[in-house]
Formats: sequence, C-alpha cells, structure tokens
Amino acid sequence: MRFAKYHGLGNDFLVVDLRTLRSDEAAAAQEPTVVKALCDRQFGVGGDGVLAILAGGPGADARMRVLNADGSEAEMCGNGIRCVAKELYERGGIHHERIAIDTGAGRLVCEIDAERDVVQSVTVEMGAPRLLRGEIPMIGPANERCVEQSLALRDGTVEVTAVSMGNPHAVAFVDSDPRALAQMHGPSIETHAWFPNRTNAEFARVISEREIELVVWERGVGITLACGTGACATVVAATVTGRCAEANDVLVHLPGGDLVITVERGLSNVLMRGPALHVFDGEVDPRRVIARPA
Repeated sequence: MRFAKYHGLGNDFLVVDLRTLRSDEAAAAQEPTVVKALCDRQFGVGGDGVLAILAGGPGADARMRVLNADGSEAEMCGNGIRCVAKELYERGGIHHERIAIDTGAGRLVCEIDAERDVVQSVTVEMGAPRLLRGEIPMIGPANERCVEQSLALRDGTVEVTAVSMGNPHAVAFVDSDPRALAQMHGPSIETHAWFPNRTNAEFARVISEREIELVVWERGVGITLACGTGACATVVAATVTGRCAEANDVLVHLPGGDLVITVERGLSNVLMRGPALHVFDGEVDPRRVIARPA
C-alpha cells in the first residue's frame, strides 16, 4: 500500500488513497490496530492519524475517513481535509479548483489556490457551526447552548463554550499560557461526562478581535501542533461571546503556524484557509505492521 506523508501546520498524517485497492486490502489499512501501529512514532511511520481516501457519493469527488492515532475514528479533521484536497488535486486525478469531499460531518467543498499545478493553500467551506447541546453532542437540554459554563474537573474548574464543527469542541478562553493549561486540563475535558463521545478541548488567548493564540488538546491524540476544526470552533465561540465579529478574517496562531478563519454573517458558514505540505511517499504492507510491544 502506498502512503503519502503530509502535514498541515505540523499536524501530520498518512494519506492513503484506497480507491483502487481490493476491498480486503482497503479494509486492512483501516483496522484500528493497524492505524495505531502505523502512527506510532518509534515503531511505525509516525503521525497524528491516517486519512483514508475512498470513493465519494453521487456528486462528490471523494470521501475522507479520519482515523486517529489511537485507532478511533473522528468525524472531521480541518488540517487533514486540506492535505487530502492537495493529494487529490496534484496526484489523485481530480484537477479542478473546487473539490467536493464527503466526510463524517457531511460534504465539504475545498477551493484550491494553485500555482503551476502545485497547491499553495486550500480554503475549506466548513459549513454552519452547531451550537445546541444535542448537536455537539453533550448532556443536558438538547435545545440549549453551552456558553461559558463552568465545567468541574478533578484539577480545577474551567469555563467552556461548546461548538460542533461536525466534531465536538469545548473552548476555554484563558489569560495565561494556553499550552500549560492544555496539558493540565485537556485529558479531563476530553473524557468529561458532559461529552458522551469525548471532545476536543481548546485553550485560547484572545489578542484582539482579529487575532487569537490557540493550543488544542485533540481527542484521541493529545496536544497537536495545529487543529483546523479547533481553530474554527474557537473563532465561532469568540464570535458568540462577543470577542470577535462576524465576517472578519481572524488570524489564529497555533504552535505549528497560522490559519485564517472567517465566520460568515448569521453563523451561516465558516471558512478556513491554510496550507498543506507533502513530505514524502512510502510503501507498507498493512497486514505486516506490528504494534508496539505491551
């Protein structure tokens, strides 16, 4: 099986195009134990996850399946979809500037900015955010929002605003070092009883209404260098709480680099613009991957 190593601002993935493989080979590449072994940075290739490219539904160019480093599946990955769009455009036989990709969060359109057939950046139409508890999902009245509510943890209390960008996020606005707080509280928030499917946790320091510093504890991964859906959820939460304004480009500083996020008027859509970089190619037999010794 051929794989391509990509990263979006340091959030790194193994992209595997399974559209032409036999069904048994494609299934083997998506097995949780195989994914976990491939993503192991000492015993495998190393990565924050595996992005499987599959055949899309009618009207879609392809489908993306997001498999986390722990073998679990995520509904969406903002950095990942930019990598998949680049792979499809440059080497996947889909050479048009608007690429429709089916995901666990629905069909998303990626607009390609390319020079001489090389993708420079990708703008993803992430769709409208979901703010109701039943949509996140989280416990409590299904038709209510969770906006700056106190979340009791074993190591303190954090105020969170819950947003779904097709996957769940709990956003906390902080005044001190976001990374230290992510390390301290991220694990407890991810597995908190409020979130039956677990959640990503964002720790954001607002610099101005057009600039935010962000560190994300990613569900199933831990702290990553960047999280596209987390950046989107954070700017949505900042808009809902009056820290940012609709229709403005907001520069989000993540440890691996910057994304530009725009929440359109009426919370009708969220645009994410950022890079995706190809690192190298390789081949692996997924049936022979050996997991780390216990």
